[in-house]
Amino acid sequence: MNKQDQIITVAKKTIETESEAIANLASLVNHEFAAAVEYIYNSDGRVIITGIGKSAIIATKIVATLNSTGTPAIFMHAADAIHGDLGTILEHDTVICISKSGNTPEIKVLVPLIKVRGNKIIAITSNGDSFLRKQADFVLNAFVEKEACPNNLAPTTSTTAQLVIGDALAMCLLDLRGFSSKDFAKFHPGGSLGKKLYLRVSDLTELNEKPQVHPDTDVKDVIVEITEKLLGVTAVVENNKIVGIITDGDLRRMLTKADNFTGLTAKDIMTKNPKTISYRAMAVEAIELMDKFDITQLLCDDNGCYCGVVHIHNLTKEGVI
Repeated sequence: MNKQDQIITVAKKTIETESEAIANLASLVNHEFAAAVEYIYNSDGRVIITGIGKSAIIATKIVATLNSTGTPAIFMHAADAIHGDLGTILEHDTVICISKSGNTPEIKVLVPLIKVRGNKIIAITSNGDSFLRKQADFVLNAFVEKEACPNNLAPTTSTTAQLVIGDALAMCLLDLRGFSSKDFAKFHPGGSLGKKLYLRVSDLTELNEKPQVHPDTDVKDVIVEITEKLLGVTAVVENNKIVGIITDGDLRRMLTKADNFTGLTAKDIMTKNPKTISYRAMAVEAIELMDKFDITQLLCDDNGCYCGVVHIHNLTKEGVI
């Protein structure tokens, strides 16, 4: 077997090992899992998630997922907790401890200190006979038969399982809270994700000129309007209603068909019944329409009244595409 074939074999085996372990997790979700979710949902406090080593890294990701889906969460490193950070935990907080073995020295020191404070402990562990499992108020079983590591040492499958359990927990809480895309946007106002959730067509049309001509406008003036407004298009408007559209492409086609442009007006070269979008629509709807009809601009309206133009460049510049 050459080196590349060997690499492919190892990669596939790793993915298969982890996917089998993840598939098995579904059979481990039980009423205790549901009770833990309900406890967090009904709690007045936050979720404090702690761990050591690779489990600590997984904890930070679960914290991020919870925070972004409506459940306030904080990461607390298990080693730091027993050296001053225990004050992070407030009276009504729920503590999730993540540990594959459930028997690490830091966990054995930390758990009794949490219990003395009266906070509930939720364990995410693979070890059914561990110190953490016996001390926890709720146990979320993250059992894996083996690591993907050929030596069964490097945390691979086990940390993937922890992450999946955390995702399942977060999604259950999201479902209980009726957390919608609008709520999601409030927690993700920046970046392309947030913009896809809150950016509207009206936010984009305000950035552009508003090219428009009358059906009887002379072709020369149509060309001037398109050139000056820098969008490669103009709406043809009568009584503030959109009756057509003229694009750069329409002008090029006109040049190939007519030898004399005298007397030609906008209505002679416009495309009737153009694709439009409400200025109240979400920006992602504009993307979908442009993609569906293979166009780069859309005329915007409000109950048939012309409002402006949204261009694919606007969407690109805003990072929505």
